[in-house]
Amino acid sequence: MSATSAQIGLSSPAREGGELRPRGFGRPERLDLPLETLPAVGPSLARKLRALGLLTIRDLLFRRPRRYESAADKVAISQLWSGEEVAISGVVQSVRLRRPRRRLSILTARIADSTGSISANWFNQPWLADKLTPGVEIRLRGRLSPHGFEVRSYDLGEARATADYAPVYRASEQVPSTRVRELVRAALELHVHDVLDPLPAVVHHPIRRDALSAIHFPSDPSEAELARQRLAFDELVSLQLAVLRSRVEGEPGRPLPAPGELVARYREALPFELTEHQERALAEIDRDLERAGPMQRLLQGDVGSGKTVVALYALLRAVEAGRQGALMVPTETLAEQHFLTVEGICAGLGVRVLLLTGSGGTKRSRDEIASGAAQIVVGTHALIQRDVVFADLGVAVVDEQHRFGVEQRQALSELRPHVLHMTATPIPRTLALTVFGELDVTEIEKPPASRKPVVTAWVGAERSSDAYARLCVHLDAGRQAYVVCPLIEVSERRLARAAEAEAERLRRAELAGYRVGLLHGRLKAAERREVMRAFSEHELDVLVATTVIEVGVDVPNATIMIVQEADRFGLAQLHQLRGRVGRGAEQSYCLLISRPKLELTDAAQARLEALVETTDGFELAERDLDLRGEGQLLGTRQSGFGDLRFTRLRTDRELLERARDLASELVEQEGPWQDEADAILAGADLANLA
Repeated sequence: MSATSAQIGLSSPAREGGELRPRGFGRPERLDLPLETLPAVGPSLARKLRALGLLTIRDLLFRRPRRYESAADKVAISQLWSGEEVAISGVVQSVRLRRPRRRLSILTARIADSTGSISANWFNQPWLADKLTPGVEIRLRGRLSPHGFEVRSYDLGEARATADYAPVYRASEQVPSTRVRELVRAALELHVHDVLDPLPAVVHHPIRRDALSAIHFPSDPSEAELARQRLAFDELVSLQLAVLRSRVEGEPGRPLPAPGELVARYREALPFELTEHQERALAEIDRDLERAGPMQRLLQGDVGSGKTVVALYALLRAVEAGRQGALMVPTETLAEQHFLTVEGICAGLGVRVLLLTGSGGTKRSRDEIASGAAQIVVGTHALIQRDVVFADLGVAVVDEQHRFGVEQRQALSELRPHVLHMTATPIPRTLALTVFGELDVTEIEKPPASRKPVVTAWVGAERSSDAYARLCVHLDAGRQAYVVCPLIEVSERRLARAAEAEAERLRRAELAGYRVGLLHGRLKAAERREVMRAFSEHELDVLVATTVIEVGVDVPNATIMIVQEADRFGLAQLHQLRGRVGRGAEQSYCLLISRPKLELTDAAQARLEALVETTDGFELAERDLDLRGEGQLLGTRQSGFGDLRFTRLRTDRELLERARDLASELVEQEGPWQDEADAILAGADLANLA
């Protein structure tokens, strides 16, 4: 076994008679019992727990604590001081319940130890009066105040709620964290032996059930962290095993011959030198295409880094081998933009390019694809409809691939082409390794040297007139501009300006006298093409648009962008929008207009500050991970990736690499990991995580 088998924490598996203890006894099916099977859970509490996403014993055992209580000094009552949280123990001497006003009750108990006594106060917990009878021993945790000891938690008997490092869970008003904690304790006592360990017995990791006990009730923070690492390792190996199996189970692909005359002419026709990163990407693609297995590569790069040049090279490699290339994109607007770019270059190379979208597909188009007359086809998911048959699809490029559903991607994989997945939304390197474990990853980290970083400024709504004055300076100099609005129709529920209303307002106000166009997703295909043609040929000065311009739009003469209600956009989306300017040699600007700072959340302010501070998409991707967390980044909560409860992608890179190595070792073995991988593949859209 490789180094991946090294122990990562807690104790080694217990031994009996010199042999490793069996890694699984008990009845794992009992973990799927409803919570009503616990003695303390009735129908009413079960309903409240369902609102927290807790339905089964498994849900409860694998509910990760949000945090742990800090350690608190235990002091004698006579030694109490103001400020710090401490723990005291004593005996109840007397109890008094007061109701000074409606909806407020104050329970005061006199607590004494051998050094003195003090009044302890509970707010709005009148039922405690029946428990705190004179003579009862009690342990309290809280702070000294001018009115006595303000109780934060208490225990009658064994120290649990008041213990150091007691777990704190996501809870609700109906089910407080303390109640969740006691239910977890009960579930552990009754069912921890039903937790099987899927790791092979020869892999010396701590036992899974021990890790579960320690994650909920650790003796110190280091034990909690070691337990988290073990449970995260389970998650990561399962995920990596699932994606690696999906790759192994594929049919062998057909290699392409070495690069020839067509791609040589293509490179000569480019009006610029390729960057070092682009050259490296081409070399990696060439190696992939020469192998027997089909290429599965993720090409990610920042906006404006030159991914399209690399993608077209891959498509032309298929064409010169006598096969076809396909470029699949998520929207008709993006398909039309790519078609205009690709067709303009390929016409000079004698390569026939066809556009196929849901609204533009014809029988003639399908016949050209089936006969092979269409050598490169650019389109939306219409490319993989049942009535579209390729003569011989050699290479497929999937742009903004995270926007496609798993069924669409599976339909493409059935054609068995070499596939280049492309994204202009930089994915943190750790996340890319996790989510796209079945893909080789190529990064184009830097744009061409001739492009200057976009200067970004955050402008409050009260200074929006200054922003438009700056925009008009660019227009008067012969440049063009974008104005981005979040919505395309007025909504009472949201304050974001509608693009339609905003375009009309701008024509009458700040941009009176300029040629203002409008682009949004509800325009018909012919109308969109006409608007983009007019803007590209400078028949329009300003394009007011929704986020349909987020990717694919390339007008080098556009040098300034205003984003209205910028605080309502996500960080990655703002970066993509900003990428529509700065595509020429001129200095470009992006002005982010937001609501007043006092009305913004901390997260919204952090997003806008990040955009101002850097134009590096990879750095922004890491910041996005910090701001949003693993469960929400890139929409993954909806796709199943949020089920990584214990993994911290920002810090678990070494653990992730170990998991990937171990998954590679196990991929052809039978055993519990196969069942777990099957469950992941069935329950999570692994191909649609971005």
